[in-house]
Amino acid sequence: MAARRTGASYPGPADRLAAYEAMIEAADGFERKGAANPYTSCNGHMSSFIDTDGSVGLRLSPDDRQAFIDQYGASLAEQHGKIMKEFVAVPAHLLDRPDELVAWFERGVAWVGTRKPKPTTR
Repeated sequence: MAARRTGASYPGPADRLAAYEAMIEAADGFERKGAANPYTSCNGHMSSFIDTDGSVGLRLSPDDRQAFIDQYGASLAEQHGKIMKEFVAVPAHLLDRPDELVAWFERGVAWVGTRKPKPTTR
């Protein structure tokens, strides 16, 4: 089970952070990183994030990304004014359905895990 952190450093909506953390915990084996800018990663590649406005982004394969957009009427995620081409913005209503959301998160992490690991700086 992933360690749950308090949102003390996160300046965004507490309910959205709780939903994001619940998604991560439900996936088992993943850890939330970042205090003020929470995210998850695999092999050095970011796989999900929550922005300070409470918007959640998931990195998905091209096919899954299109399927997600079609199924939920979603769009590509935006972070700091930049479109994140490999990330979808999770609609707010989907954050209330963790079982459904975690399946997409796990698919995204599996896809990110196929990418060449980024070298560490240590």
